[in-house]
Amino acid sequence: MREVGAFEAKTHLSTLLEAVEAGEEIMITRRGKPVALLVPVDRVQGPRRAVALDRIAALRQELQAAGAGLTPGSILTARDEGRR
Repeated sequence: MREVGAFEAKTHLSTLLEAVEAGEEIMITRRGKPVALLVPVDRVQGPRRAVALDRIAALRQELQAAGAGLTPGSILTARDEGRR
C-alpha cells in the first residue's frame, strides 16, 4: 500500500484516483500519521451492505419474537404520524 502526505494527496488527487480505480489502496497521512484510506468503492459497499442486511434481519427476528405485530400498514402509519 502506498502512503502519501496530505499535501501531496491534494496536489495529485486526480492521479491518486486513477490508481484507486485500478485497484490500488492509498494511505493518506498527516505528519506521518495515517488519517485516511483511499480504496475502490466496491471494496467498501459490499461489506457495509452485508452488515446492514444482517442487522435488519436480526431486528426483524427480535421484533417478531417480542410479538410486536408490525405490519406494513402499521409501519407506514407510524412513519406518516412522525411527519406531522
